[in-house]
Amino acid sequence: MAKINILSPNVYNRIAAGEVVDRPYSVVKELVENALDAGASEIEIRIEKGGKSYISVLDNGGGIEYADLKSVFLPHATSKIAKAQDLENICTLGFRGEAVASISAVSHMRYTSKCAGAECYQIECGGGEIGEPTRAAGDDGTLVEVEDLFYNTPVRLKFLKSDKAEESDITTFVNRFILSHPAVRFRYFADNRLLAQSFGGGEEEALACVYGAALLKDVYRLDAEKNGIRIRGYIGNQNYFKPNRSYQSVFLNGRFVVNNTVAAALTNAYASYTMKRQYPFYVLYVDMSPELVDVNVHPNKADVRFADNQVVYSALYGVVSAVLDGNSKALEYVVPDVPGSLEDPAAVPSGAAAVEGACGGKSGAASSFAPARQSSLPYTPAYTYEQAKSEIEAAKAKFKTEQSYFSDTEEDDGAEELPFEEVRKGFPAEKAVKKTEAAEQKQPYADLFFEENTLEINAPKGGAGDAFEENKKFLAEEDARKKERDAQMKIDVAHCEYKGNLFNTFLIYEWGDNAYLIDQHAAHERLIFDRLQRKMENRAVVQQPMLVPYLRKVTPAEAIFLEDCLPVLREIGFAIDEKENCMFSVSAVPIDLQFIALDEFFDGILRDISGLRGIKLKEILRDRLATAACKAAVKGGMQLSEDEVRTLLKDMNGDAGLKCPHGRPAVVRLTKYEVEKMFKRIV
Repeated sequence: MAKINILSPNVYNRIAAGEVVDRPYSVVKELVENALDAGASEIEIRIEKGGKSYISVLDNGGGIEYADLKSVFLPHATSKIAKAQDLENICTLGFRGEAVASISAVSHMRYTSKCAGAECYQIECGGGEIGEPTRAAGDDGTLVEVEDLFYNTPVRLKFLKSDKAEESDITTFVNRFILSHPAVRFRYFADNRLLAQSFGGGEEEALACVYGAALLKDVYRLDAEKNGIRIRGYIGNQNYFKPNRSYQSVFLNGRFVVNNTVAAALTNAYASYTMKRQYPFYVLYVDMSPELVDVNVHPNKADVRFADNQVVYSALYGVVSAVLDGNSKALEYVVPDVPGSLEDPAAVPSGAAAVEGACGGKSGAASSFAPARQSSLPYTPAYTYEQAKSEIEAAKAKFKTEQSYFSDTEEDDGAEELPFEEVRKGFPAEKAVKKTEAAEQKQPYADLFFEENTLEINAPKGGAGDAFEENKKFLAEEDARKKERDAQMKIDVAHCEYKGNLFNTFLIYEWGDNAYLIDQHAAHERLIFDRLQRKMENRAVVQQPMLVPYLRKVTPAEAIFLEDCLPVLREIGFAIDEKENCMFSVSAVPIDLQFIALDEFFDGILRDISGLRGIKLKEILRDRLATAACKAAVKGGMQLSEDEVRTLLKDMNGDAGLKCPHGRPAVVRLTKYEVEKMFKRIV
C-alpha cells in the first residue's frame, strides 16, 4: 500500500503556481490587481525579456505594514477577506491569497513597501524561502520585483513563448487595465521602451490611448440601466467591425471577464448586421450587485457565474439591440456627444466603487458622460434584479399560454404524437418495436446470426499466375475507365456546334450525343484568373510609392502576427515597417496591386491571428486575383457576339471540367440519354 505524504509548502506552492501563474502575464495581472486593491492612483510596470528575467510593479497605494511583511508570502494570506461570509460580497480584484505565494515559489521576489508616516522596509523571498525585513529607501506605496521567473521549474520555462510573444500578452493585459480603471494613471515599459501610458483622464481618454482617437467617431457611448444592472461603455456602430475578437472587452465590477452568457447576448444583438468573419467592437462596463455573481470559479478569476443567466442576457441584449436597431429606448441608453471636453476622472467609478456608487444624472456641458455620484450607501437600482426575474417568469408563462392556444387551433390537432424518447432517438415507435422484436428473436438463436458490416475477402482461386492475371485485368479496366472519364471532360472544339444561349448567360453546344451548357461568366473568370496567376508568378517586383503612407493601428496580438508576415509582404512588393506602439506603416505597394483596398487586404490577413495557419505568398494573392478576375469577366445576362463565343470556347481548350476560382462549375454536360429520359422517351 502506498504511503500518504504531507507535501511541504515549497512543493504545494509550486503545484498551485501551475493554476495561478502559468506565464509572465499572469504575474503582471496579479501584481497590478493587488496594487489597484491597495487604492493606487498611479502604477508603473516594467518588464525585461518578455517578463522572463524581470518584472516590477510600482504603486502609490496604502503600502504594507512592517508586521505584515512576512505574511504576504504565506499561502492563503490576504487582506481582502476575513471570513466565509465575505465570499458572498467580493468587491476586490483579488481575494484568494494564492498569487504572491505561488509567484515567490517559482522566482526570486522582493517587496519594498512604505505606509504613510512610517518607515520603508524591504523583504525578499526566493523559491519559497522567506528572508527577514530590512530598512530601505522608498516613497509611500509598494514596489514588487520578480526576477528569474520559473528558474526552478525548467519544464515550465521551456514551454514559454518567445520574448516578443510574452511581451505582447503582457501588453494586452496592461491595455485591459487601462480600460477597466480609466481614473488610474498607468505607465508601462518593456526593455526600457515606453509602450503605453494613460493619464487617468476617464474612459474616453483610455479608449483613445488603447485604440486611437480615430475610433471614437465609429462608436456609440452607452449609459443604461436594465434589470437592476448598469451597462455603460462603447459599442461599434452597425458598419464598424473588426477582423477578430481581440477588440472585445467586458468588465464586470471592474474585472475583465470572459463569459458565454455575455458573449452570446452581444453576438446575437449584432447578428442581423454582421457578415461572415466579421466581429463587433465593444468595451463595456457592467456593474451589478456582488451578491448576484460568483467570481470564485477558477483561480485566474477570468470566468464568472451569475445567479440568473437569463436576467443578465436580457439586460445586455436588450440595451445593445435597442441602440443598434434605433428604437425609442435608444434615446435613454445612448449618451449624447458634448464637444470640447473629456469626462471628469474623479467622477468615474471603477471596481468596487462602481458597485457602491449610485447612478448619477448628466453633468452638464463640462462632461459628455453621466458620472456616478460618490456615496457610501449601497448601489440601489431603480428596477431591481428580483423584479426583472419575476417579469421574465411571467413572460414565460404568457408565452406558454399563447403557444398552447395556437397549437389547439391547428388543423391537424388530432394527429397522434410520438413519445419524446422515440423522437429523440430519431425513429418512430413502430420501428422501435420492430427493432426490439428482432433483438428478442436473435437472443435464443445467437449462433444463427452474424455481425453486420462483416468484411468478406474474395481471394482469387488458383495459384500465383491466376492472381497476376486478375491484377492485370483490374489495371486494364481502371485504365479504360480513366480514359473514358478524360474523354467526357474534353470537348472536341473543332466539331462542336453552337446552338445558341439561355438567358444570355449559358452557352449551348452540341457534339455527338452530348450537349454542353457553359456559364459564360464562370468560364471567362477562370481564364482571366489563370492568366493573372501566371503573370504574377513570373512578374518582376515593381513598387508604387504612396504620397501619404497608410497607417494601421493593431492590437498587441495582431502586431506579433504581422511581424511574422513582414517577410512575405515585402516579397510581394509592399514597403511596410513597424512603428512604435503597435503601429505599422505602408509607404509603397506593388504596382500591379496599386488600386488595392488596404483596409480590406489587412483585415483578411488578420482574421487568423492564432499563428496556427501560416500565410504564403500564393494564399495572400489568390483572393485578390480572384476578385480582379471576377470584376473583369463578362457578366451573366450580357449578349456575346459570335466571335466572342467562338473565342471563349477556343480559349477553354475543350476543358469540360473547368471551375471558377470560387469553385463553381463552368461547364455542365447533358447526354442524349439523360434528355430523352427527362421526357420519358426512355423508361
